[in-house]
Amino acid sequence: MYRDTSIAVVVPCYNEELLITRVMDTMPDYVDRIYIVDDRSKDRTVEIVEDYIQQHQPSRVTLIVHEVNQGVGGAIITGYRQAYDDDMAVVAVMAGDAQMDPDDLEVIIAPVVAGEADYTKGNRLATGEAWNQIPRVRYLGNVLLSLMTKIASGYWHIFDSQTGYTAISRKAIATLNWDKLWKRYGYPNHLLIMLNIH
Repeated sequence: MYRDTSIAVVVPCYNEELLITRVMDTMPDYVDRIYIVDDRSKDRTVEIVEDYIQQHQPSRVTLIVHEVNQGVGGAIITGYRQAYDDDMAVVAVMAGDAQMDPDDLEVIIAPVVAGEADYTKGNRLATGEAWNQIPRVRYLGNVLLSLMTKIASGYWHIFDSQTGYTAISRKAIATLNWDKLWKRYGYPNHLLIMLNIH
C-alpha cells in the first residue's frame, strides 16, 4: 500500500530470462501485486518466474502467460484487466528488462494516488542524460514520434510519449475500451489518443 492506496505493477515480458528476477527483486515494498505477463517467450522466462513465485512471494507475484504473442500493448492490457479484477486502485507498468529505475516509481504513481491525474508517464528526455544514454537514431526517432503523438493526441505537455513507465487509475481502466487499442509497439501513442477522447 502507498498512502492507503493499493498499488499494482504490470511487467510485460518477452524473452527476459536474464533480467526478470532483478525486476521482481527490486520492486518497492509498497507494491501490493506484481503481474508478470509473459507474451509467449521462447526462453526460460516463465520457468524462472514460476520458481521465483514458489520460493519467494506466492501471494504478491502473479504470472499470466499468453498462449499467442500479442505484442507489448497486449501484455499490458492483460495485466491492467487482471489488476482491475483484483480491485487494484493504481496500476503502473515497468518493463521486464529492468530498464526502469524502481526508485522512480513513487514519482510516477504519486499524482494518480493523490487524484491529481488518471494517467502519468515518465520522461526520459527531461534531462540531458538521455542524449548520452540513448543511441542517436533512437533518440531522434523518439523525438519525432513524440511530436507526432502530441499533434494526434493534443497532449502538448508530454515530452516522451514512447516511454512505457506509466501509472493509471482504476477509473481510467474502467473508462477505456481496451479491445479497440493497438496491441503492438504503437500502443503508447494510441493509448494517449484514446485517453484524450475519453
